Amino acid sequence: MSLAVQVLDIAKQRGVCIVTAESCTGGMIAAALTVIAGSSAAFDRGFVTYTNDAKREMLDVQSATLDAFGAVSEETAREMAIGALSNSNAQIALSVTGIAGPGGSDFKPEGRVCFGLCYSGSTHTETLEFGALGRANVRDAARDHGLRMILRALSSTA
Repeated sequence: MSLAVQVLDIAKQRGVCIVTAESCTGGMIAAALTVIAGSSAAFDRGFVTYTNDAKREMLDVQSATLDAFGAVSEETAREMAIGALSNSNAQIALSVTGIAGPGGSDFKPEGRVCFGLCYSGSTHTETLEFGALGRANVRDAARDHGLRMILRALSSTA
């Protein structure tokens, strides 16, 4: 059973709808969920907010947060998840923002991806360093990690 199928199955069992807010994955997490027939029972919507303007306009990410920490930060991932939840009919939100590559810097290297998960009144953030795996591989790894984060959160409420 695929990871996305597992996520949808447990979300349906819990009566929970999912929203995603994606930057570096460009909607890959939403696509992985919505390619599955019947996903509308557990998936509300997905925001693809690639630019800072989109993050501000669609997810209410604060300019001060972007100025102080940048788009690739746990602070921005937190605000993205909270904004996605508040601008949807979902009960669990996952956000992802990072540097898929090529490129990056010494301060924010290629392969750094920040995640935010908002569920049951709390928000959790984390950063993973996937490394310079190449753009497609970083995006795939971020998609899979994001799906695992949703699955863990939903499973922990058993």
